Amino acid sequence: MKIDNLLYPELSFKIVGCAFDVFNQIGGGHKEVTYHKAFGLALTEGGLSYLENLYYPIKYDNVAVERGYFDYQVEEKIVVELKSRDGFLKKDFEQLSNYLNNSNLKLGIPISFGRTQVKFKKVLNVELLNRAKAIGLPQIRYIRNKLVY
Repeated sequence: MKIDNLLYPELSFKIVGCAFDVFNQIGGGHKEVTYHKAFGLALTEGGLSYLENLYYPIKYDNVAVERGYFDYQVEEKIVVELKSRDGFLKKDFEQLSNYLNNSNLKLGIPISFGRTQVKFKKVLNVELLNRAKAIGLPQIRYIRNKLVY
């Protein structure tokens, strides 16, 4: 059993379902802002509460030095990041990992609206989960752009 399946499985399913609904209705090849508008409507129609473009401070020595924003926080549990391209880049996972650490949320879902399909992944806040439950998840790192545990 994979740990990412244990975290909010029903909510994750609904969120991903909203993404597929958007893609099935408007298709691929649109600007990211188009998917944002449609995805927000899909979440609302799906009865999910969310905050959009949520601000968080980036701090150094407890002083805010910059602002960060993530696309969606759904049901106060999951960070969702939308992309309008085929697949994901390493920086997408690094960005989402930063969002999770700053929000103290356990799960993030990046969603990529490509030309011909929707892709998604689940990203765990490993540091938070290890602190909270001491379950010993491996730290994720990258070597030559490959995910290594």
